[in-house]
Amino acid sequence: MESRSSSQPVLSVQGLRTYFFLDETVIRAVDGLSYDLHPGKTLAVVGESGSGKSVHALSILRLLPEPPAKIVAGKILFKGRDLLTIPAEELRQIRGNRIAMIFQEPMTSLNPVLSVGEQIAETIMLHQGASRDSAWAKAVSLLSKVGIPHASERVNDFPHQFSGGMRQRAMIAIALSCEPDVLIADEPTTALDVTIQAQILELMKELQKEFKMAIILITHNIGVVAEMADEVAVMYAGRQVEYASVGDLFKNPKHPYTQGLLNSVPSIYTRKEKLEAIPGQPPELSREFPGCPFVVRCACAEERCKDQDPPEFDLAGSRMSNCWKQEREAVETRHRYGAGRPPQAPIAS
Repeated sequence: MESRSSSQPVLSVQGLRTYFFLDETVIRAVDGLSYDLHPGKTLAVVGESGSGKSVHALSILRLLPEPPAKIVAGKILFKGRDLLTIPAEELRQIRGNRIAMIFQEPMTSLNPVLSVGEQIAETIMLHQGASRDSAWAKAVSLLSKVGIPHASERVNDFPHQFSGGMRQRAMIAIALSCEPDVLIADEPTTALDVTIQAQILELMKELQKEFKMAIILITHNIGVVAEMADEVAVMYAGRQVEYASVGDLFKNPKHPYTQGLLNSVPSIYTRKEKLEAIPGQPPELSREFPGCPFVVRCACAEERCKDQDPPEFDLAGSRMSNCWKQEREAVETRHRYGAGRPPQAPIAS
């Protein structure tokens, strides 16, 4: 495995496959995902609903119920330790402490019968061994840091007394309470109005800089990706279909699915009477795909796409695309750099 950066990755996901076993059906929710996440960087994981983004995040922290879920292949290396093989007690010391997560819907993630302050202080006391008084003082400080006015008073409030934006800020405060190395943000701006969205994103960038965190940002909002990400992993039907720096992805998307996602976004520079849409629906993840899972929705599919599953092609510019269209470019890249991968080449599962 080769890295795209001179620094060592804080988190490395290698060939992750997470399936759900339901009676006679197997749901391949994540079916091959690999990336390196470096300190202080943001990786956006994008795709339609049901593409496996959130399941991949929950797999990192082993929060999926087993059964029916099972991680059937892959490694998740955090500072060199495989989170899939370490003892449960050691994982509990990492979860919420060194790797924290902001869940998709704060109202259902926060405990309705505990005050916001108690929920922040509990994390600090559990992982840092702080006294109740010092944990409470830090909870007030964190609420103030994430922009909650009159934090010393609001720390006693319950989640239902906070607005949607304030609950999201409270979730961020809980996630940051132990100054984690990795923050997983699962749709952190969902259901928030655009003004609050902008404030939350700006807050995350400021806190990332202060704590030197690496961020995994799970979203289907392409505008958020442009604002926040350094690199982007595009998922479709549980698979990673493209990986690129954010600049390369927006300038020259390689995979037809990525192109479809970007074409569906309105632009202030080009007037469109009607937004473009990707035809059809995402496939059932219980199906086995003899070829490319995107073939029935792809405007440039070849005959072999129906029965030959495309591999992950390493392309110039430190990127990957899972599409037969890139075969010629991959050959040219290998010819240019020799038999091995080019410098800082992306990881394939």
